[in-house]
Amino acid sequence: MYKISEFIYPWGGGHYSRMMRLNSVLGEHIKDFEIHYSSKDHVYQKLIDKFPNNKDQIHEILMPTPIDGKFGPSVALSMLNLLLPIDNNPPLVKQIASYLRQEKELYNKIKFDLVINDGDMGSNILAKNRNIPSLFITNQFRPKLYKSRAYFYPSLVFVAKQIAKASKILVADSPPPYTLCEYNLNFTKEIKDKVIYVGHFTDTKNITKEPPSDLEKLIQDSEFGYWMRTGNKSTNNGTGQRYQDVFNDEEMRTEKRIISHAKNDSSIDSVIGKDGKRYSVSDAVEKKVDWIQIDVGFLSEQEKETVLNLCKYSVVNGSHTVMGEILGGKLKPIIGIPVYDEHTNNIKWAEERDLGVLARKTKQVIKAISKIKNNYNKFEENLSEFAKNFVPNGAENSAKIAAQILEEKR
Repeated sequence: MYKISEFIYPWGGGHYSRMMRLNSVLGEHIKDFEIHYSSKDHVYQKLIDKFPNNKDQIHEILMPTPIDGKFGPSVALSMLNLLLPIDNNPPLVKQIASYLRQEKELYNKIKFDLVINDGDMGSNILAKNRNIPSLFITNQFRPKLYKSRAYFYPSLVFVAKQIAKASKILVADSPPPYTLCEYNLNFTKEIKDKVIYVGHFTDTKNITKEPPSDLEKLIQDSEFGYWMRTGNKSTNNGTGQRYQDVFNDEEMRTEKRIISHAKNDSSIDSVIGKDGKRYSVSDAVEKKVDWIQIDVGFLSEQEKETVLNLCKYSVVNGSHTVMGEILGGKLKPIIGIPVYDEHTNNIKWAEERDLGVLARKTKQVIKAISKIKNNYNKFEENLSEFAKNFVPNGAENSAKIAAQILEEKR
């Protein structure tokens, strides 16, 4: 039996999503294998919930992550954490030593045949030292930095060196010149032979058609924007505050929107009518409320599909996985409000090709909505061309590569 390990970086949700989509097709290409998962915090808990009968194959590894700030990671606190304990986080130097020791013990115990790392660079080092083939799945290598973040350059170089230790680097994007994350790559000549553009890890599972939910009934025949809150707690909350600043502007008084909070909390589900009153979704349907805003904790798969098919545009933070699904999968223009330079790079790439608009401030978001509406045919044409060259089967292609490596190792 082959033993495969998946080390999943716990910052944000994209790493987990990609790996679960890979898992859904891995069994079609590899027979008789056992998967071990490693992560921490919310990703570790998701793994426990998803695989309750395989808890002995789920390992809590305390991978170092940035310190949460008010809106995304706190640069100041994260830098202080290099040498000082912050918010119950030991100094980063100790964290790195501890987490590598944990992974080393796991490597020695399980004796992996193949390691697949999504965001976890330390595992690349351990795999290389043991001559174990490793795949590193990513959408960034050496992201372009802006002047305000130039002090991150040394750490980017360090991170890139660790990524380069993987046997193969699988880019979760379409090949050039249609690579959405192009400005986040900047591969060096030395590693280009390791790089494979496998495509986006889009969700390909078939959705069982159910009768329309109350939310689906409510939004039929409506023009609206889909505002997505994603990421870890600080990013999600900070994005929500930015959205609210936009909604408070007078020009947004009649702009319909659906806000997905990405939180498992049904108490969030509500409808605000143009009369200013708040309703439950079912009451809004029954009373035929003329709505302006719908808040949802989590959309079901069918509801998400319906919302994406009906929305005029989507507002996102620039997350690579989300942008790929919306631009390439649903052909909808995006308005990007970035949190990190990585997000800015993705959004700028899309903006330069008239697939969306970059907006950092409230007034820029409002202008972006007008720009998209006033030039919708142009955006649709560009999105249609982009979709023709969009590679959606990154999970399938990655599974084939994993299978080939194991076959060669036999």
